[in-house]
This record gives sequence, structure tokens and C-alpha cells, in this order.
Amino acid sequence: MQDILRIGKHEFTSRLIVGSGKYPSLDVMQAAHAASGTQMVTVAIRRINLDDKSGKTLLDYIDRTRYTILPNTAGCYSAKEAVLTAQLARELVETDLIKLEVIGDADTLYPDTRETLAAAAELVRDGFTVLPYVIDDPVACKQLEEEGCAAVMPLAAPIGSGLGVCNPYSIRIIKERAKVPVIVDAGVGTASDAAIAMELGVDAVLMNTGIAAAKEPVLMAEAMKRAIEAGRLAFLAGRMEKRLYANASSPMRDLISVEPSS
Repeated sequence: MQDILRIGKHEFTSRLIVGSGKYPSLDVMQAAHAASGTQMVTVAIRRINLDDKSGKTLLDYIDRTRYTILPNTAGCYSAKEAVLTAQLARELVETDLIKLEVIGDADTLYPDTRETLAAAAELVRDGFTVLPYVIDDPVACKQLEEEGCAAVMPLAAPIGSGLGVCNPYSIRIIKERAKVPVIVDAGVGTASDAAIAMELGVDAVLMNTGIAAAKEPVLMAEAMKRAIEAGRLAFLAGRMEKRLYANASSPMRDLISVEPSS
């Protein structure tokens, strides 16, 4: 079965997008990326050290022939900062893709919806394929879609929290109303969280800490890969209806009769 994820002009067969931060080493990061089966890796542009004495940057440890780079604007607190960072990313990475993050609160890392909308509108006009990180708010997601974003990325829970999908009902409403891919971003802590998100019908999941902060990141990356695949298949298969009472697995007719004892 061919099951393609389409984001603007870009196509992927993997529905797992992974990050590049917090790994115990770059070797572990590379092994985890491979184990995850991902085709897209996000990179925080503002955290790339262009003055490293080795002459290498984080980008040199990501195989560009294997993975699509999704630069992000992590660390930006205004639309102006995010737009400038996106333009720098386009020059550095040579891609039209941008994961838009405009943070509104340093403690929760919740996005600033007003600034995100302003930045998204400007970036879309400038030819970017914009994937905005947004609160799990159906209204905000619809507004970003109407601005021309190629996908919307509602959070499952605060960034790095590992709390899982805290508001599955909002995620379902966002998915039912969206005409662009819905990618759950942030808050996934373990494989069951990823499967639950996919079973809700979302098109993909982006995660970083859930893999990077695991005791065995490479093993967790493989678990996340399998969870994403299982959740997607379960969604496509369609789950049975829940019942309040039992319903026998075998027909209750034509049963072998037992004579009552005399």
C-alpha cells in the first residue's frame, strides 16, 4: 500500500520527523536517525555554531542525501526574529521548508499565536513552505491554514515534557477540519504516545526529546518508528466501536446442548 505524506511539493513515505538536539553524542544522533526510519530531520538554525574550530557544523553530521533538512526558528520570540532566521536558513540550507516557531512564554515554551500568524503570512508571501508550531487550538490552526501554511503542527504537550497527547479531542477536531497535513509536534514521551497521536488520524509526528533523552536513544528511535507505523495502520483500518457491555466473540446460536442432570 502506497501511503505518501505530502507537504507542499515535498513527498515522504516516513511519517516520523525527528530532531537533532540533546543527544549524548553526534554518533548516537546519527544512529538514532537511521533507526527511526525518518526522511526529515529538523535543525535549530539559531543554535548552529558557525565558528566551530573543527570547521564543521551540526549540518555536516546529517546525511543530506538521505534526509531532508527542516530548518526551524527555535529561540525566536517575535515575528521579525523568526522571518530573519527563516531567510538565513534558506541561504544556509538551500530549502524552501521552514518549521516556524515563535515562542510566547519562556517557561511553557507555548507559541505566541499572534506573532506566529504574522510571521507565517510574511513567509508564505516570500515563497516558503511553512510548517508552524501552534497551540492545540482548532481556530488558530484554521487561521494558519488560511494564511497559506503547507501544514499545521499543534503541540501534544509542552516541548520536552514527555506528557503525551494531553488534549486528544482538540487534535481530532483540528484534523477533521484541516485541509493540510496535521503534524503533532512536541510532548511525545514514549512509543505509545506516538501511536495514540497517529490513531487520532494525524498525518505525522515530530519529536526530539522523546528519543534523545531516552536511556537508549537508538532503541527508542526504532520503537518510535514502529509505533508511528502501527498507529497509522490502526487509523486506516478503523477501530471497532466501544461498548458499555460485553459482546461475545463467538455466535450464541446453535450451541451444544447439555442435558440437565437427574
